[in-house]
Amino acid sequence: MKFEDLLLETGGFGRFQILILFLLCLPRINLPMHFLLHSFLAATPSHHCAIPRQEAFVNLTTEELLLISIPQESDGTFRSCEMFLQPQFYLLLNSSLQPENDSIIEDCKYGWVYDHSQFTSTIATQWDLVCEQRGLNQATATFFFIGVTVGAVIFGYLSDRYGRKAMLLVSLVCSVIFGMLSAASTSYSMLAITRTLTGVALSGISLIVLPLGMEWVDVQHRTISGILTSIFWSIGNMLLAMIAYLVRDWRWLLVAVTGPCLLSIICLWWVPESARWLIANGKVKQAHRHLLRCARMNGRKDFTVSPEALRRMTTEKKSGESYSYISLFRTPVLRKISLCSGAVWFGVAFSYYGMSMNLTGFGLNMYLSQFVFGIIEIPAKLIMYVLVNRVGRRQSQAWTLILTGLCIGANIIVPNFHLHALCSSHYGQRFLRICVHYCLLVHL
Repeated sequence: MKFEDLLLETGGFGRFQILILFLLCLPRINLPMHFLLHSFLAATPSHHCAIPRQEAFVNLTTEELLLISIPQESDGTFRSCEMFLQPQFYLLLNSSLQPENDSIIEDCKYGWVYDHSQFTSTIATQWDLVCEQRGLNQATATFFFIGVTVGAVIFGYLSDRYGRKAMLLVSLVCSVIFGMLSAASTSYSMLAITRTLTGVALSGISLIVLPLGMEWVDVQHRTISGILTSIFWSIGNMLLAMIAYLVRDWRWLLVAVTGPCLLSIICLWWVPESARWLIANGKVKQAHRHLLRCARMNGRKDFTVSPEALRRMTTEKKSGESYSYISLFRTPVLRKISLCSGAVWFGVAFSYYGMSMNLTGFGLNMYLSQFVFGIIEIPAKLIMYVLVNRVGRRQSQAWTLILTGLCIGANIIVPNFHLHALCSSHYGQRFLRICVHYCLLVHL
């Protein structure tokens, strides 16, 4: 008897599986709150050079002070990173006479003044990560995803070695610790380190939640289970927009998006270890106990299986044979699948996160853009469920990738060449970006 047949006898997809999936969806909600947090955490509000107070400025308004102290762009806005060496009082008479000599202009040397109308505080305003230092501001997202990459390798191995549930608990606890340390950072270096470690910990959650749930579900219901689980990512996406709208200080925002991990830790108490993993690792008594509990909750009171039967159960892992990442490239078929899947996943993830982290380029309020990106994911994933069942996985992915490429191409070509009046408008460009985002979701 195979493990899949045993699952069917316990109910396959009953109250027990639904409860597990629901409990595992709670940490799933928390993932996009951190993965897409950079847009709000590192937002750069409008700013200009700080101007030291002088006696000659006593009777000047703020607008007049900026006029004589900071050069203007061609559109009339004040420059963000430069100031005049000396006040240019003649500009009070005619502000259009902007100096053409750059020798009287210098970089900001007294700091910056920020517009706090939208954000009370961000890491950009906290440590002046603007102008020459703006690269460090964007680097925080890079550090985070480096951590995610490292965490995928670490927790992928550890979850196979020490169990899904144990490593999920470790991931959640570490996420809380490093998330709170990030909020308490006293320097940029401390923030960069703690955000990297947070990425490592959250990668464990992302990697373990799905297989832990799927290993309790029968084959017939795994597609719908995967789709329903991924919908909670979209819910987290929308919740991030609402939390970021309500919490405008970066420290408290980090606390707000990390706090739900505590609830996930509590809920993990009712989530059993994977019976498949327990059997494969010789922990038959625990697997037997969890399977009986599964059958009872699903109403299969007549279900019986002995520990000896579980010991005799054939597993996919052959005796004395071990697997590693190198195993993915040992045979031509596996090598082809691994390389093609990796290339597709890289392209989809690169485009998805590239768009999701460029909320200001969407042409809408950034909170509304974040919410829209979250809400359009739900019908996209439901449509993908129908396509997979009716058309098949391979053809569904192929056609949606082609559609994604067409939308991205139109998004690039239309604004530059104005092929059509409608599409070259702001509404047309927004529609194209939504189409791209919509198509990318079916692969995530």
